[in-house]
Amino acid sequence: MKFPRNAKIFRGHLDAAPFAGVFFLLLIFVLLGTRVYTPGIRLQLPLAGSRLPGLPGPTLGVALDKNGRIYFQSQALGTNEFRRRLATEVARFTRPPTLVVRADREATREMLLQVVDLAVAAGITNAVEETLPRIFDPRAGGKPAP
Repeated sequence: MKFPRNAKIFRGHLDAAPFAGVFFLLLIFVLLGTRVYTPGIRLQLPLAGSRLPGLPGPTLGVALDKNGRIYFQSQALGTNEFRRRLATEVARFTRPPTLVVRADREATREMLLQVVDLAVAAGITNAVEETLPRIFDPRAGGKPAP
């Protein structure tokens, strides 16, 4: 059986106007996409000095900004409310979880110690400060760290 073919080879010229329109639309989307507001707080974590291992067992995260505000479970809390909520979360686990403190680079050590003291009062026995890993290890002569 023979099927009729009516596909013809394109021999005309290509119009550049549709391609230019699509290009400018993509350019507008990219430029406007960078200006979109991202909700949340901005934290600049300090850089780690060496490779850090992961944490075994359960963890709870808390954020501390440069003004000393404590953020737990996506809410800004006062010290008493933070301690109370942390104690209820700790009670859910069979063994005490590790508290991961995401402190801003400009947060003082006193602010960090206050959060750790509140965590100890809530029943947490281990707390660590989260840092950003280094991209390049300076001891390796500029080679990327594995």
